[in-house]
Amino acid sequence: MGCCDESTARVPSTDVSRRSMLKGAAVIASVLPGAGRSEAQGRKVKLAYCSQLLCGVPYEVARSAGHFKNHGLDVELVYTRGGNAAMQALVGGAVDYAATALDVAIQAYANVGADIRRFAVTGRLPLFALVTAPRTANQIRTLKDLEGKTVAVSGLGNADHALALFLLKQANADASKVKFATMGVNLLEALRQGQIEAGLVQEPALTLLRTSGARVLVNGLDLTDARRYLGGTYEFMGVSVRGKELEQRKPEMALLVKALSDALKALHGMSGDQLVAALPREMTSGLDLKQFGEILGQYRDSLYPDNVTIDVAAADRVVQSLIAGGLLKTGANLSGLLDTTIAGG
Repeated sequence: MGCCDESTARVPSTDVSRRSMLKGAAVIASVLPGAGRSEAQGRKVKLAYCSQLLCGVPYEVARSAGHFKNHGLDVELVYTRGGNAAMQALVGGAVDYAATALDVAIQAYANVGADIRRFAVTGRLPLFALVTAPRTANQIRTLKDLEGKTVAVSGLGNADHALALFLLKQANADASKVKFATMGVNLLEALRQGQIEAGLVQEPALTLLRTSGARVLVNGLDLTDARRYLGGTYEFMGVSVRGKELEQRKPEMALLVKALSDALKALHGMSGDQLVAALPREMTSGLDLKQFGEILGQYRDSLYPDNVTIDVAAADRVVQSLIAGGLLKTGANLSGLLDTTIAGG
């Protein structure tokens, strides 16, 4: 699943959008005109990522503020419908790099045998929060209270399901006593109307549910909660390259790492409104921009690291969540997936 949920912004298919069939993958990517194209006549690079706004902030800041250009890169950001689609585009040869959640990269590498290397990180927390419905807020106060209850997830085996199982395990709750309901990505109304007792959501659904009186059991977007319930940071968004091209692309990867590092440092000094302004208008169409700016301002320092260095301990927490969710075999060999020679580690 990776990083897409009810807060995903879909890029409309209009006469100003370009649709490209991604070579080697059954994926249609909507590419915003001009997005990611600097005026620099530098190295031309295609980087795919899912069009979930919180995932894309570092990449859009790097584009809009000229950090890619400053390091001699002409980067075209290719927007795909989900992290799996971005990974398919990379494996299929349609793009040079793919920015996805770590769980997507792990499953592609370990379960499918994709020859990829992940070398930089731009997000250090999951984009999910485990919340109650407003009507069950007084009944469900802890993770243990979910025993005997129904928890909604986007799909069994998806990242949110794996995260829920990991959280239950960490809290010594019996996951076999929890019923999981598959409800796709649109959990907001079902929770708000009390059709289900709890669920995993993203922003802005989290903010709307809080306003309606829901109880937040674990907010994965908050660093304090991550340390309390997950044991620390939980590696999320990061960049992968095809393994067979690792050596030849190292100079280019070093430039990409520098540009993204500059963007991460810059965004920590930007207001929520400034971060919203860095995003393409086509991607924020229909959003309450004031509210979304407040969300970005609230979570900016928690979600995004100060540098792109891979945190092995944070990556291992993702591995353990996938094992708990049955998405990864215990003892799976991941030694070749993470490459720390470019950004350190």
